[in-house]
Amino acid sequence: MVLLPSRQRNRGRSLWKCFVWVPALALLMAAVAVLLIRPRLPIWTRAYVVRTLERRYNAKVELHDLQFSIYPRIRATGSGLIVRRVGQEHLPPFMTIRSFSADTELHGLLLVPWHVQSIRLEGLSIIVPPRGQPRKPPLHHRLAVPDFLIDDIQADGTQLMILPRKPGKLPLTFDIQRLRLHRIGKNRPLLFDAKLQNPKPPGDIESRGSFGPWRADEPGLTAVSGQYTFQNADLSVFRGLSGLLSSEGRYHGALDHIVVQGSTDTPDFAVEIGGAPVHLRTDFDAVVDGTDGDTYLQPVKARFLHSTVVAAGKVEGIPGREGKLISLQVSARQARIQDLMRLAVKSGKPPMTGVVRLYSFFELPPGKQNIVDKLYLKGNFELNNARFTNPKVQNKIEALSRRGRGVQGEDLSHIASDFAGQFRLQGADLSFSQLSFEVPGGKVNLRGDYGLRSEQLDFRGELKLQAKLSQTTHGIKSFLLKPIDPLFRRRDAGTVVPIKVEGQRSHPHFAIEWGRLFGRKKDIKR
Repeated sequence: MVLLPSRQRNRGRSLWKCFVWVPALALLMAAVAVLLIRPRLPIWTRAYVVRTLERRYNAKVELHDLQFSIYPRIRATGSGLIVRRVGQEHLPPFMTIRSFSADTELHGLLLVPWHVQSIRLEGLSIIVPPRGQPRKPPLHHRLAVPDFLIDDIQADGTQLMILPRKPGKLPLTFDIQRLRLHRIGKNRPLLFDAKLQNPKPPGDIESRGSFGPWRADEPGLTAVSGQYTFQNADLSVFRGLSGLLSSEGRYHGALDHIVVQGSTDTPDFAVEIGGAPVHLRTDFDAVVDGTDGDTYLQPVKARFLHSTVVAAGKVEGIPGREGKLISLQVSARQARIQDLMRLAVKSGKPPMTGVVRLYSFFELPPGKQNIVDKLYLKGNFELNNARFTNPKVQNKIEALSRRGRGVQGEDLSHIASDFAGQFRLQGADLSFSQLSFEVPGGKVNLRGDYGLRSEQLDFRGELKLQAKLSQTTHGIKSFLLKPIDPLFRRRDAGTVVPIKVEGQRSHPHFAIEWGRLFGRKKDIKR
């Protein structure tokens, strides 16, 4: 056993006391400092947060309350956050948050980037100003924000409002029922998962994708991409239509120029004035201005039964009015007339069959009126190889062809008709400035109107036949008609008769307008 000198033993005891008491004293001083500083910590932190946000975003920031707790986890809670961009004081606040909370571990704030595990926001409202909105230059240099990473932000019940660039237009508003943001960081896009209720037509939209980084200088240039589904959209909110629509697609681009590619499916689409529902499918390419909701269709291909209709145009807001104005150029090259009539004719069986070529301007303004009453169409069509489904009507057409050529007893069961015309639909009235109907040996030119609701016909025109009037019959009738052949003859036709078509669509009345006939002859003699 070796005995240490007394001086060495005293030095050992002193070192042991230092190792014990110095840390204990440091902890005691730290505890005293925390007790002294803790009442002031929320005030200092609140001032730091406000100053940081103001410098970073060139904004005026209000924060009503901010509280901290550091055990067992770091947790911050606050309320009444309002952010107003400098130079845009005349606009509503850019961002408001009713209350918020954030949770993380202590070591997360000691790392680079700063790591926050979760944030919960309640009453979040974001109002995006119009692109190009002037702002005052910063009053101070923007503060460099340290790199950070937030695992998850939950912000259910968020409202996003985008103010329009054009004066008088209504803002575009989204009420987001569910909103989850993931992997949020400095100067990097965030991932989102959202669910919202579409106002009109009402239906559930779910979307996920990426958004950002946020362009504070020009919010409309912020990048966005993702995919969506739209379910159970009830078309009956548009008076005159019915059916449940579903849609899915993808989108990408900037907030004010979003390219969308998608499809819709409506198994039971129907028009109120028409017949049975049809299965309507569409494929579309569109550009959406996310700052005002205006949509540019380029194009839309609609398929139902055995026909395809193509449309291109725009859906845009009208200053001072709720809703959108739809303006389209519509075309159909090889559609079936029986398919089109099934949408617009009440009877179960379309009155005719054939191949139609159609070009039309389509305009549907916003408003609560029935679709048929506010729809405007103007265009032209050609209908080839048409046959009437009613045997009585088809027999009359065949008889007209026989008489027009001056033949008797010929089997014309194969005879088809050709139609062409220029039309305008306005206020549920279909007007034809030119309507021609042609079969071998005869041609009808008409002008007039047809009421979609009343189904009332009112047409005037001429019937032209290759044969002379006396040649349209035989026997004694033919002999008696020969003296008046000159009354009905013209240079370009053997017989020309002024006619009218009146009455209900289901029972039309055809007649010769004798007054017009003899009035015309008097004018010729003069």
